Order: sequence, then structure tokens, then C-alpha cells
Amino acid sequence: MSPAKVIRSKVKQLTDLPNIGKASAEDLRVLGIRSPVQLVGKCPLELYERLCRKTGVRHDPCVIDVFMSVTSFMDGGPARPWWDFTDERKRRVGGSPAPAPKRRARRLKP
Repeated sequence: MSPAKVIRSKVKQLTDLPNIGKASAEDLRVLGIRSPVQLVGKCPLELYERLCRKTGVRHDPCVIDVFMSVTSFMDGGPARPWWDFTDERKRRVGGSPAPAPKRRARRLKP
């Protein structure tokens, strides 16, 4: 959801969070997060590393920015666009995090 449209008291599901659409909500579900309250106190870098390990692919570093935005929001911060967190992410982890293991290619059935 666009940060400008978020109303904290109405945040009940993942897609009610700032910067979270269907794809990001699914990423969170992969991590076992089903409701916004489960993000309270979580480390966005750890969430990103777990997502990369679970999926077997290195996700775009902007996913960290999105995770930073929602964990900050759930810890009481204002709803802000994910790109507000890019400079902070770059300071914390550099230009990009270490790559996750590559997923093995699946063979398609004829």
C-alpha cells in the first residue's frame, strides 16, 4: 500500500502495510509472517537473509529497504516510502548484500 494511504489503526493484514503489495506479502508469508504484528522487533536484514535462503535466490537489495520500512512502521515509526531507507541500507550493508546460494534449475517435463 502507498505510505500516504496507510492508516495505522486500520492495519490488519500484510497488504495494509506501507509498501507491501501482493508479491511482498507473499515474501513475508514465505518467512512465516501472516500478520503485521509479527514484524514488531524483527531485524530487516535477518528477514532478507532468511528469504534468500528459503527461496534459494538472491533477491534485489531493495527488498531490504521494503523490510526496513515495514519493521520501522510496526515499531512505531511513520509510514514512509521504501526508498527513504535506501541510503541507510547502503550504510549498513554496503551496495548490496552477499549473494544467496543459487537455486538449481528445474527440468521441465516434455
